[in-house]
Amino acid sequence: MSLVVIGSGPGGYVAAIKAAQLGQSVTIIEDTEVGGTCLNRGCIPTKALIASTSLLSKARELDKYGIDLNGTVSPNLEKIMARKDKIVSTQVKGIRGLFKSWGIKLLEGKGRLLEGKTVEVLLNDGSSISIEADNIIIATGSSPAHIPAFPVDGINVLTSDHALVLTEIPKSMVIVGAGVIGCEWAFIFRELGALVTVVEMLPRALATEDTEVSALIAREMKKKKIKLMTETSVSKVVVESDHIVTKLLNGPDVVAEKMLVSIGRAFNSTGLGLEEVGVKTGKSGEILVDEQMRTNIKGVYAVGDVTGGMLLAHTASAEGIIAARNICGQEVKMDYSCIPAAIFTSPEIASVGLRDFQVHEMGIKTRTGMFQYRALGKAHAIGEIVGFFKIIADEETDRVLGAHVVGSEASVVIHEAAVAIRNGLTSKDLARTIHAHPTLSEGLMEAAEDVHGEAIHLPKK
Repeated sequence: MSLVVIGSGPGGYVAAIKAAQLGQSVTIIEDTEVGGTCLNRGCIPTKALIASTSLLSKARELDKYGIDLNGTVSPNLEKIMARKDKIVSTQVKGIRGLFKSWGIKLLEGKGRLLEGKTVEVLLNDGSSISIEADNIIIATGSSPAHIPAFPVDGINVLTSDHALVLTEIPKSMVIVGAGVIGCEWAFIFRELGALVTVVEMLPRALATEDTEVSALIAREMKKKKIKLMTETSVSKVVVESDHIVTKLLNGPDVVAEKMLVSIGRAFNSTGLGLEEVGVKTGKSGEILVDEQMRTNIKGVYAVGDVTGGMLLAHTASAEGIIAARNICGQEVKMDYSCIPAAIFTSPEIASVGLRDFQVHEMGIKTRTGMFQYRALGKAHAIGEIVGFFKIIADEETDRVLGAHVVGSEASVVIHEAAVAIRNGLTSKDLARTIHAHPTLSEGLMEAAEDVHGEAIHLPKK
């Protein structure tokens, strides 16, 4: 059986490898570079930058750890960017090596669906070929949304793609949008020395997260002198020779050297021949799929951002595996109930399962446990006392419904809660699992204990 995968991001390349492991003859098509947005313009390069800025922040506080530093600490953007590029290049080579190992054929060009399970490929060298396949997976991802009101030029008005190739640190930056990407970049630019203003039309930053998470991050932004303006809309953007004036509908003008527009993603579904072959799409261009990642056309699947679901790399990878397994006759469905998410602000944020506002909207009666980082010995030892652990459990069954961690290594700690939700465990199951000391993970145990008022290191309520 033959499979063609269009797109080699975390959805496409994982689907291709899994299908090859299951005995399929796989061809993957990519018009830019393997790894997609995640590896080349998203997850990996931004986390490389965050690693640099996090160390920069620590270096400025070395005296608190009893370390004398002779001389000043300052960022070298050229070296920071070079390190980022080297990391990306290494990972790209790794994926290409995996393709070779599993016998996956890589065609560098743009794929387009034709009738009868045929894919036309316009190769990057200008030639074209056609491939017949038994099944097709579309994994073309998403791109920064372009809105006419924001004159993105890559020089003064940027998207996250442009920010990754800056050669100079701007003196000041206005970021439009306080979602995941906007908030991560706000902390990056602030640590590099820029004055940062974040404009958000919604009542709070990170509006998809638990309300207590948003409140803590707003406080940390204030500590870092990042100006957060919520419930504020941009009416006009004026680009001058050496600065940008952002005019607001309900606030004073914001003047900055650069602007970063971070207000959503657009689905890469155009130019794929979807209309011609009858693949159904939604109102925003997302490809419609079922729980098995099947489109309405037999033998055509879609995974990742282009389906308009959870725009997370690991979600795309999981969907890719589900699609590959279904193609190979295993009849499996995608489960979205316990997918963890991580946001690499300072401090980190991680969550899995239900948020507090979702529980309220669903009318579920719950018990909540909370524990602060500052109550942990390990947090004090490493100098990271900001943050909290939160467990949301069903009042009747005690099953863990959601977990939220804000603080150092939150993206690591959260997975214990994901396992709990995935397997229907209770807060008492977590609380009675012995945790190593001293660790940050103890905080999740104590939050689970607090669901029933039994946390050892909390005073009596």
